Amino acid sequence: MSTPEPSHDGPSALPAPVRDRLQRATHSVLVDTRALERVRTRFDAEQAHALGRYLANAQSANTLRAYRADWTAFTAWCLAEERQSLPADPVDVAVYLAACAQARTNDGAAWALAPSTLERRAAAIAAVHGAHGLDSPTRADVVRMTLRGIRRTRRARPRRKDPIVLSTLDALLAVRPTDGHPGGVARRRDAVLLLTGFAGALRRTELAALTLDDVHVRTDAASGAAALVITLAATKTDQEGRRGQTVALPRGRQRTTCPVCAFADWCDLLQAHHQGGDQAVRAHLASAHTPVAPTAHRCQDLTRNPLADGTGRPLLPTVTRYGRVGERAMSGRAVGDLVKRYAQRAGLDPDDFGGHSLRAGFATQAALGGATDREIMRQGRWTNPRTVHDYIRTANPLEDNAVTRLGL
Repeated sequence: MSTPEPSHDGPSALPAPVRDRLQRATHSVLVDTRALERVRTRFDAEQAHALGRYLANAQSANTLRAYRADWTAFTAWCLAEERQSLPADPVDVAVYLAACAQARTNDGAAWALAPSTLERRAAAIAAVHGAHGLDSPTRADVVRMTLRGIRRTRRARPRRKDPIVLSTLDALLAVRPTDGHPGGVARRRDAVLLLTGFAGALRRTELAALTLDDVHVRTDAASGAAALVITLAATKTDQEGRRGQTVALPRGRQRTTCPVCAFADWCDLLQAHHQGGDQAVRAHLASAHTPVAPTAHRCQDLTRNPLADGTGRPLLPTVTRYGRVGERAMSGRAVGDLVKRYAQRAGLDPDDFGGHSLRAGFATQAALGGATDREIMRQGRWTNPRTVHDYIRTANPLEDNAVTRLGL
């Protein structure tokens, strides 16, 4: 039994019946447009529009994209098998998940879908039913037991990306584009990305979402040096931004690994771009292209963020190969791709690294440096100590381990 995958060629490439069913929901999938039409008959258009907008933003953009793809796949399967997708019969959902679990890659060498992906597909089916006021078929025992059986059959520890520890970070920084124009633009932006992601234990989506208004310059009371305090809006564990989480980035021991110096260099270039465009950037890079001693910090005279003007400009905008600074922010996927690209340039296997490698690297390097669980959890905003313990075991499996007392 085959499992049609959603097309990547846009809605027009989908079969007409699938498009017809998808049109019953908005782009968010989780909003019942028929219910909104009934709202419009009782309230004015502005009130109904406000309701629809807030409902559509109840889930993160990444979750909505994943759910839409999952719902499209389930709808296509139902049409191929002559089943009803909404409301769906629990047995049909169970058979669908079993069929997905059996799917292999094109070369037949591996399973096409991980158990976690199948659980997300079940969650998408439940969410769409809930949005339409229908009981979820995934609550039925036949579906829950099917998922349990898949997990037990496909029992395997998820393959994690390798952490970027300090030595790896040095290697990635060393293979950035050469200074001058045009490579100097990406060189400066990517230093901010790598150092902020590593020192701040940031997820790739958190990095991509940062704006210049989120970065605040403070003075470290202990050393008197400049430090950065970054305010995070919505995060994976605080999607509504209620806790107002922050991360602090102190001055590094060396200029080349100092996140504050990297930010100051990047601000200089962005200011030139803001004032004079590409020509000013070219001139700035030409004047700044001089060797700098590793101990000569650029951030010693940084007292404020000169680009925090309330406009919400991205901290990490797109940069073309010609050194042109874009207006859009990098995507979370682009952050992960950039890490992979630098890993490959450094002679490492790019498949071993990704956007999460920066966050994992912080925890691993901090554990190697003797940081406590509490200290690691505070900067990384982890709430479960077991997650931190996994990183500590990766960093030093002999730490706090009774095997060292066996007297061998």
